[in-house]
Amino acid sequence: MTQTVLVDSNTTSALTPAPAPWSAVAAIGIGAFALVTAEFLPVGLLPQIANDLAITQGQAGLMITIPGVVAACSALLTIGLTNAFDRSHVLWVLLSLLVVSNSLIACANGLPLLLLGRVVLGVAVGGFWTIGVSLGARLRPDAVGKATSIVFSGVTLGTVAGVPAGTMLGALFGWRMSFAVSAVLAALLVLALVRLLPAIRPEPSSGLTHVPSVLKIPNVQLGLVAVALIFTGQFCAYTYFAAYLGEVSGVEPSALSALLLTYGIAGILGNLFCGWWVGRNLRLAVLSTSLVLGCSMLLLAAIGKNPAAVTLAVVMWGFGFGMLPIAIQSWIFNAAPNHLESAAALFVSMGQLFMGAGALVGGITVDNYGLTSAVWVGAAGTLCGSLWIIARFFSGTPVLLSQP
Repeated sequence: MTQTVLVDSNTTSALTPAPAPWSAVAAIGIGAFALVTAEFLPVGLLPQIANDLAITQGQAGLMITIPGVVAACSALLTIGLTNAFDRSHVLWVLLSLLVVSNSLIACANGLPLLLLGRVVLGVAVGGFWTIGVSLGARLRPDAVGKATSIVFSGVTLGTVAGVPAGTMLGALFGWRMSFAVSAVLAALLVLALVRLLPAIRPEPSSGLTHVPSVLKIPNVQLGLVAVALIFTGQFCAYTYFAAYLGEVSGVEPSALSALLLTYGIAGILGNLFCGWWVGRNLRLAVLSTSLVLGCSMLLLAAIGKNPAAVTLAVVMWGFGFGMLPIAIQSWIFNAAPNHLESAAALFVSMGQLFMGAGALVGGITVDNYGLTSAVWVGAAGTLCGSLWIIARFFSGTPVLLSQP
């Protein structure tokens, strides 16, 4: 079955009378880059942070859990509390929170302040992805596909350039410097958004009151269960990705940034491939995403000390991770094309919640059974997502999980 994401160009044109400059779209893409970099920066710095603050790696892994849980709540609260506000003003505030978050973390002298900074980040992440994800299409209704791809390119660039660069900076000057530099760049981004973004009125169909009706759509329900399984598995393992490569696979610190860069480049390819494939067979795109992720984790856990196997697993994992947001979000957006902000809020809320849940499960398994256990559990969770997709997406008429 072939499906594509549809955006009502008449509604978009009414909300934004004239196409905005491409620089405004690019600024939102850079905002996505900054948030993704900040959210996943601890993955490459986890061992350093744990050693410096005298905490376990499982406790340090709460840096991924906390923003995920907070973002799950802030995603829904954002459309409820900001329904009447200019979207450009909302983005200014959310990116300003990124400055606060990174500054707090750079100055943290213990776990409480460290996690407070991540709570602030969670508010920014949940709100930004709920509001910002659909703004590319609204700013440039004459080139929806190109505008959307620019916004999402920030996600890929965050993993390709942001996380490896932050890891390298941390290796050279300490992990605090990575967050300090991120705070400065976020401040410059806020100034750019103030300068470049035009007024953007909220969508008439946005708001918390539309969420229950979106939840009643069968394909939305099916997609959200897939999100729960796949994101839990992915972030159970990914949170301890750098630690596993260093301590189990024996990757030297000097080579870790290069391997993370390889992961990111594979993510770009996965992103581009999935952007093409979702327009041809969306169900297979979603299924292949979970299979590639799960099989890469299995390979790394089974023969993670073999250099060739490690490289192959990293490439597969990056490719699958690049596909993940495009595949799942396309499915949910196609199921509710007239309620994009409400659908985005549900996707972000579920994704962030189970991202945090996966990191928490990974932390518990690492502290009790070692790093390899997190990869095995991650593979199991992700492949359970594959089984769900096979059982539901390919079983004919979708089955309602709850009656309207």
